[in-house]
Amino acid sequence: MSIAIKKSIRVLKNLMLEEGVYDLWLEADDMVADARPGQFVSLYCNDGGRLLPRPISICEIDRDKSSIRLVYRVLGKGTEEFSRLKTGDLIDCIGPLGRGFTLEGSKALLIGGGIGIPPLLELAKQLSCEKDIVLGYRDLTFLENDFKKYGNVYISTEDGSIGTKGNVIDAIKANNLTADIIYACGPTPMLKGVKEYAEVNHIKAQLSLEERMACGIGACLACVCQSTEVDHHTNVHNKRICKEGPVFYADEIVL
Repeated sequence: MSIAIKKSIRVLKNLMLEEGVYDLWLEADDMVADARPGQFVSLYCNDGGRLLPRPISICEIDRDKSSIRLVYRVLGKGTEEFSRLKTGDLIDCIGPLGRGFTLEGSKALLIGGGIGIPPLLELAKQLSCEKDIVLGYRDLTFLENDFKKYGNVYISTEDGSIGTKGNVIDAIKANNLTADIIYACGPTPMLKGVKEYAEVNHIKAQLSLEERMACGIGACLACVCQSTEVDHHTNVHNKRICKEGPVFYADEIVL
C-alpha cells in the first residue's frame, strides 16, 4: 500500500441530492488503486482560515475512470464551502485513509443511518454474498435506488412516512432479517443499538464510527474511542478512529 500524500485533484461534478446533502465526484487518479470500502479522504478548504481538513467517507470507487464519489451533508462552514464547488475546480485532498471493511460472510446485513449510509454503497458493490440492506433516515431519503442494484433494501424513518416507523433495529425485526455478518455505519446511538443486537443474536459485526477528526492521520489523538484491549500506541484503552478505524469489530470497542 502506498503512502497517502496531499495533492490537488479535480472536481468532476458536485450535485445536490436532497436538501443539504451533496454528491461529489473527484478525479482521484492513483488514489483509487488503494481505496477500500469504509475508508475516507480528507478535503482541505481553500479558505486559509480553516486549516484542518474535513474527513469524508468514500461512497463509491470507479477504478475504470480513476474517480471516487463522496456523498456528504453540509454541517458547517467547511462543507458549505465544498457545496459550492463546480466542475473543473481543484481541491486539496489526502487519502485514502483509515481501516476499511473486511469482506467476509455468506449472508450479510448492511445497516446505515443518516450520513452513515454512503460508506456502505461501495461495500454493497464489492460483497459477493447474499445481502440485505437497511437504511435509516430521519425524513428525507437519498441513495436508496443506488443500493437496490446490489441487494434487498429496507427503509426505516422516524415518522413512518417511508418503510418501517422507528429505527433500523425496528426494520430488522419487522422484516425478520437474519445474517452471519453485520456491517454498520451511522451515529453512535445507532451503532450502540446494532452492537447490542449483534451480541444478543451472536452475529459478528463490523462498525464504522463517526467522529470529529483533526489531523486524520493518527498523530494528534483527537479522535479516540474506548477499546477493550490496551492500545500499543497510547498504552491505554483507546484506539484512534482515524488510524485503527474508522471500522472496528464490535468486540474491539466499547460504546
